[in-house]
Order: sequence, then structure tokens, then C-alpha cells
Amino acid sequence: MKLQQLRYIVEVNRQGLNVSAAAEALHTSQPGVSKQVRQLEDELGVQVFERSGKHLSALTAAGRDIVRMASDVLEGVENIRRAAADYVDEKRGSLSIATTHTQARYALPRVVGAFVRRYPDVTLSLHQGTPMQIAGMAAEGVIDMAIATEAMEHFDDLVMLPCYRWNRSIVVPCDHPLREVKPLTLAAIADYPLLTYVFGFTGRSRLDEAFNREGLKPRVAFTATDADVIKSYVRLGLGVGIIASMAFDPAHDTDLCALDASHLFHDSMTRIGLRRNTLLREYVYDFIALFAPHLARQTLNAALAAPSAEVRAELFADIKLPRL
Repeated sequence: MKLQQLRYIVEVNRQGLNVSAAAEALHTSQPGVSKQVRQLEDELGVQVFERSGKHLSALTAAGRDIVRMASDVLEGVENIRRAAADYVDEKRGSLSIATTHTQARYALPRVVGAFVRRYPDVTLSLHQGTPMQIAGMAAEGVIDMAIATEAMEHFDDLVMLPCYRWNRSIVVPCDHPLREVKPLTLAAIADYPLLTYVFGFTGRSRLDEAFNREGLKPRVAFTATDADVIKSYVRLGLGVGIIASMAFDPAHDTDLCALDASHLFHDSMTRIGLRRNTLLREYVYDFIALFAPHLARQTLNAALAAPSAEVRAELFADIKLPRL
């Protein structure tokens, strides 16, 4: 049994049983992947994949366990590499982060700037995607860290670390009638077409929950993944924008006004997602400390090793999160 074979079966599973896609991701040939998978199955004496003709159709019952254990083995190997790399040079390496547009545009620039100045020899890669894509990439080990508000709770392999709480603002032209509504209500907002995030992005579920509680059915006229795009269409007069408060910049959005809506919606929480039992490089601890100073190293290590989400929740129970 070779590590290469374990990598092949894990990647084939990750690519939806598409051997060609797995070969491309592994920078090798399709026949080479197929051969190594067959050799591993012959050695183990069981099939990892069910087949329909020449194509893989499903994981076998044994294959589900084998792929899971292979993933754990590969993660252990990667931890050994990380440990060795810190002894060789703790300030050199790579860090890949997947996040949403809102985090990348508004929450991360200060942190990334400070990190790059501190670790000029660490290659930092920032990937953007939907929350489900981001969480999936972290759970599968494709990237080192996910930063998002939605979706990570659906992945059991991820440890979610609470970073900060945030809420929403209503963005309108400065002569809009809603500026005269005091106190601002959901009913008043629902009288106008709404421009907001695509479902599954940036706490959108909290917004929908709030209107549902009031029995309101607002007309969502436009959705986007990008708060700057939403503001652009507010300027065009298409409707009222609902965005994360951090995404409104008074210095640049001078032609718009932001109305505080924190009393109308429950707070949302942004979290870092890491794979369980991951060994963190020194510079990863520092990145997390820059982004969420309340996440002390001891707490981080305890969370990564915790046997359940309930135990992890106890670790963070007394932490007062900052608010953006």
C-alpha cells in the first residue's frame, strides 16, 4: 500500500468519481490513476468503488470506510510535514484561505496587510466562493482555512471558531422616505423592492427569518454576492439595499445613507473553519490572532482536539465576541 494510492482514491471520491478530473487535479494520467486504484483494491482484497462498465458509479460499503481512513492518514502525513517545516523555517511556507467577497473586501485587508508584512516569505492565497464551496474546500483539505458566516455547520470535519458578530444596515439614497421612518420597521422596509445577498451568502438566512417571523413577504428584486454591486443598483433606483453594516463606507459611499437595522435582525457570526486535529504552523496561529485576538493558542488547540461540537461550545462560552 502506497500513500500515492491513498491520495488517488481520496481525490477520485472528491471529484465525484470522475477519474479524468482526479488525474488532472493530481497532475497525472487517467490510466495511471485507474491502475493504482485497481492495484490497491487487489492488495486489500475488496473493491473501493462500484463500477458500471468502465465508469465508477459509487463507493462500496468498504470503500466509504477506506476513503475516510485514507483521508485521516493523509492528514496525519501533512501534519508531520507541517511539524518538520516549523523546525526548518517557521517563517516560510504557504497559507490558503477561502472566504466570501464581504470578508475579503471588508474584514480581511487589515489582517492580510499585517500578516504579509510580518511573514514576507509565506505565500498567501485567497480564494473566493459560496459558503458551501468554501466550507467544502476546508473539509476536504483543499485549503487551510475557511472564513465565512454560513454553511460551515453542515460539515462534521470542520471545527468552527467564533470570530465576531455583525448585523445589517439598510442602504438608500439620502433623500429616501425610509430616512423619516422612526423607529425603522420591517413592515416599512417591505413596502419597497429589496436588493440583498444571494441566499446562502453573508447571513442571508437571518434576513429571511426576520421577515418570516413578522409574516411579511418582501419582494426581493435583485440579489448579488457582492455588497458593492448591491450598492450600485441602489444608486440606480432599483430598490432598498440590505447589506452587512461593515460593507458601508461613509468615506466612499457619500451619495448613500445607511440606516441601522440591528434592532430588526438577529446578529450573525463569522467563524473560522479548520479541519479537526490539524497541526497549525506558527504563522497560522499568528494569522488567527490577528483576525480574532480572543482565540488564544491554548483554546485553539483544545477546540481542534475536542471530541464534539458540544465540548467545543463550552470552550467559547465565556468569550465576549467583538462586533463589526
